[in-house]
Amino acid sequence: MSRAKNGFVFGLGLLSCFALGFAWRDIQNGELPSARAVNGLLGVKTSPNSSPEQVFKVNYNRILTDYVRPVKPLELKYAGMEGLMAALGDPHTMFLPPRAAQMFSDETRANFGGVGAKLQADPLGAKVATVFEDGPAFAAGLRKGNIIIAVDGKSVSGKDTDYIVSRVKGKEGTTVRLTVIQGQKEKPAIITIKRARIVTPTVEGKFFPDSKVGYLTVSQFAEPTSLQFDRELEKLERGNDMKGLVIDVRGNPGGLLETAKEMLSRFVDGKVVVKMRFRDGSEQVERASNGGARQFDYPVVVLMDENSASAAEIFAGVLKDYGKASLVGTHSYGKASVQNVFPLLDHSSAKITIAKYYLPFAGYIGRKVDEDGVYISGGLEPDVKVEVNTNTEQVFGEPATDNQLKKAIEVVRSKNR
Repeated sequence: MSRAKNGFVFGLGLLSCFALGFAWRDIQNGELPSARAVNGLLGVKTSPNSSPEQVFKVNYNRILTDYVRPVKPLELKYAGMEGLMAALGDPHTMFLPPRAAQMFSDETRANFGGVGAKLQADPLGAKVATVFEDGPAFAAGLRKGNIIIAVDGKSVSGKDTDYIVSRVKGKEGTTVRLTVIQGQKEKPAIITIKRARIVTPTVEGKFFPDSKVGYLTVSQFAEPTSLQFDRELEKLERGNDMKGLVIDVRGNPGGLLETAKEMLSRFVDGKVVVKMRFRDGSEQVERASNGGARQFDYPVVVLMDENSASAAEIFAGVLKDYGKASLVGTHSYGKASVQNVFPLLDHSSAKITIAKYYLPFAGYIGRKVDEDGVYISGGLEPDVKVEVNTNTEQVFGEPATDNQLKKAIEVVRSKNR
């Protein structure tokens, strides 16, 4: 794949080959297992001049024919690919088997065949966290807080949430039967839902009349995010005497560079958004488009935390660098790397780090951790630091219980004085 701009993925999260945990000493020293170590372990004789591909093939076949129990070739292949990725020591380079690759693609596009609901883990199956009001699940009677205990008559108790989601999703126009527990009702209900094309809301808006401050949460930077941002911002401004805006990217893992650029083009015209440096020393500069910047007649604050990463950090960092917004919260993650997704023939994917990125003025913000993985430095530093108040129950998005949001609103109001 070429370095096409639309192909760059920031944060949502691969290559291939073989490492099954042997030659651990080599990996600890930052090296891949040597062919000699692998062959010695398996009793395979190969030429000293054997290529890595030949070593892999010989040992792969030896495991298939001689291992103590039968091994499925595809599982062994995928384990090898995952092992090679892990050996790089880069948490953002990874191999995605077909199902994971499809889920990643759906998340990036925020567009898939489904029922229009978000699920979370529950001991009985899956709890409904959100139901999209314009989706088929809402129309069929599914509500937030319902617990799904069976899909198409088969129990999902104790199943992984991703597995349950995969069962609920499906081809547009087909139906799915959900057995759900609704509130205190003794008997579970069966809800039949016709799947439809679902566009996941990645931007949601709210207006706080007491402070006259608008509030937008951006959960990721997917394909439809910039248009959703425009729509939600227009709703906030229409009929409201807005005195400021808080854009919340807490917990936002990133997404597409192109989407971040589109959104930044609402704030700056033609300015540098990010510089990417590749292994050969070459550099690629990405700029906001011209002619799309609008006038913000009120102050803007970006609310972030340590889980704000990648494209979310680019968005926040560029606004800070050009004086378009203040940052409130805690330091961001510090994911200053660029990934490309390479589709493979069997519908799996490799997501590979191909470059480091640098912000216009803040420069490189890469995360540094100690040997235990504990954060040392990196990421964006907020203009106003506010830790989450762990002494009270936090309901994020509500100023009365969300102390970080409350401070962000205070910062907005202070700029209006």
